[in-house]
Amino acid sequence: MIAFKNILVPTDFGEAAATALEYARDLARQYGATLHLLYVADDLNRRYAFGATPTLPPEMQEGIEEDGRKRAEGLLSRADREQLHARVVVCTSVATAATIIDHARSLQVDLIVMGTHGRSAVSHLLMGSVAERVVRTAPCPVLTVHQPHREFMVPEAMTTVATV
Repeated sequence: MIAFKNILVPTDFGEAAATALEYARDLARQYGATLHLLYVADDLNRRYAFGATPTLPPEMQEGIEEDGRKRAEGLLSRADREQLHARVVVCTSVATAATIIDHARSLQVDLIVMGTHGRSAVSHLLMGSVAERVVRTAPCPVLTVHQPHREFMVPEAMTTVATV
């Protein structure tokens, strides 16, 4: 029997991530799972210091993290917090996929639901894909939601069958 207790949704605040959050909410409701929304802020000092002493003021990094936290918190509704025990996790890294995997392990996640941008072959070759790296190394199943997605989710009101 499949039982999802913890569902992780990484977000970059894009359309694909928003769609993935919709899927994750629905799955969390169906399984009574806790929803974890993860935002990985880019560690600017590590990315751009090139081994030298960090040159960016700490306030700049803190601002990026706080902005990410506010945006992520804004994605969750009161119902998400009450019914799904939804929580936001913000961390800083230069290795987004590895950070997602680390959090999936530490939170004992049963499912990762994430968006994918469907980049072209050349773009994918040059930049790689966070979603692909997560799929290859995740300790649990990963549901990737391609943007634009196929609309097959229907409002609950439409799924209720009227009895005569």
